[in-house]
Amino acid sequence: MSRQHLESSIFGEHPEEHAGQQAGPRTAPSGAGRPGPGRGGPGAAARARARRRRGGRRLLVLLTTLAVVAVAGFVAVTYLKPLVSGIGASQDYEGEGSGSVLVTVNRGDTGRTIAQTLFAAGVVKTAKAFADRAEASPDAAGIQPGRYTLRRHMSAAAALSMLLDPANKSVPRVTIREGLWAPEVFALLSKATGVPLGSYQAALKDPQAIGLPAAAKGNVEGYLFPDSYEFEPNASATTQLRTLVSKSVAELVRLKVPPASYERVITVASIVEAEARRAADRPKVARVLENRLAARMNLQLDSTISYLLKKRGKITTTDAERLTASPYNTYLNPGLPAGPIGNPGRSSIEAAVRPAAGPWLYFVAVNPQTGETRFNTDQAGHDADAQVFQAWCRAHPGTC
Repeated sequence: MSRQHLESSIFGEHPEEHAGQQAGPRTAPSGAGRPGPGRGGPGAAARARARRRRGGRRLLVLLTTLAVVAVAGFVAVTYLKPLVSGIGASQDYEGEGSGSVLVTVNRGDTGRTIAQTLFAAGVVKTAKAFADRAEASPDAAGIQPGRYTLRRHMSAAAALSMLLDPANKSVPRVTIREGLWAPEVFALLSKATGVPLGSYQAALKDPQAIGLPAAAKGNVEGYLFPDSYEFEPNASATTQLRTLVSKSVAELVRLKVPPASYERVITVASIVEAEARRAADRPKVARVLENRLAARMNLQLDSTISYLLKKRGKITTTDAERLTASPYNTYLNPGLPAGPIGNPGRSSIEAAVRPAAGPWLYFVAVNPQTGETRFNTDQAGHDADAQVFQAWCRAHPGTC
């Protein structure tokens, strides 16, 4: 192969570019500044530029490909790796957990809502774990609204078990005992539920909202039924008072008291509650009240004086206290006091509706400690029993 043909093969020349050249030995080398065949001239420069352009395009394609690969790798590491690694990881904690955490289940919460609450509180590892467990368990429908003491990092099964156990339910509980005055009831409710004391006074401004019957004329005293109550978390003062009032009204309905007589019955019942300790004596005390009212005798009850003075701790009252001007003073005024003097319980309301049959006009608790009470039909018998009471007072200084 001739040198000219070899050079043409290496640099990509075409045979037709040398057409017309005479074959044969060369007699002299190409001189400086005078390009030889296949190495110089305008055609060679153009070919060089073309080669450089093709090389640049290849490099650009290579660099672009490398950049795409790098970005894809970053995305895979950043976003896909956690997902891929999570596929094999457990979505649930194991065991009973540790520590203590309070969670609240509100009325109407679904299993998925509860699951989110537990997850946010750090109780379960994932909301899905609990939601799946709750959906698979028919017992989950028995979860009650309230606050629950659970543990952190519990299995979904353990968390569900604790929510179904009433022992773990922490709800505001309060016991209202018989005979308390309205402000005392408000104080107990506020302490148990955390609702500010002023909220109860504010709630009284809307008697309809708390279910107070029209006969009460806006006065809640007497209608706060004594009982033990559990309230849902965040129960308002209005809700709490409505619960208590509704139970008093329910008692009156049960006893078939007409609405127009509600106030009178509750007023008599409140006096019975304040004066009688023994359940057996309550219908008899109610009868004494009715007999004295029928005879137009003043009731002359120390309990009504204590109420108007908001005074507790003493059984009797002084002469000066009994002269206090007030519609609640049954020494000065005939008839019943202006309204209830406390909140009566079930047996006192029943006694007011169904007084015992008897002629008694007087009663006195001769032993306030045991509640022993004597009933009489005349002043002389009452005075004799009063002396027994006074002897007891002397034996128990500071109580009367």
